[in-house]
Amino acid sequence: MSEEEDIKPVKILDCIGLYCPIPIFNTTQEMETIESGQVLEMVTDDPAAVQDIPRWAKRAGHQFLKLFKEGEHYHFLIRKG
Repeated sequence: MSEEEDIKPVKILDCIGLYCPIPIFNTTQEMETIESGQVLEMVTDDPAAVQDIPRWAKRAGHQFLKLFKEGEHYHFLIRKG
């Protein structure tokens, strides 16, 4: 099993139906509730998040791990810095 497949989020944040800047705002708040090194999965249907979340993660000092799409939903895996 690859390291990427081992990624287990400690929390899943549902931002479906919310649009910029709310997913970033909610993700910022949720990241404050987890420990450094833990992974958050954020799910949204906002296509702007595809560019916004990786940029936000870098600026905020977090590690953007992965983006995948299931149906109309984008899933982001972010490791807290």
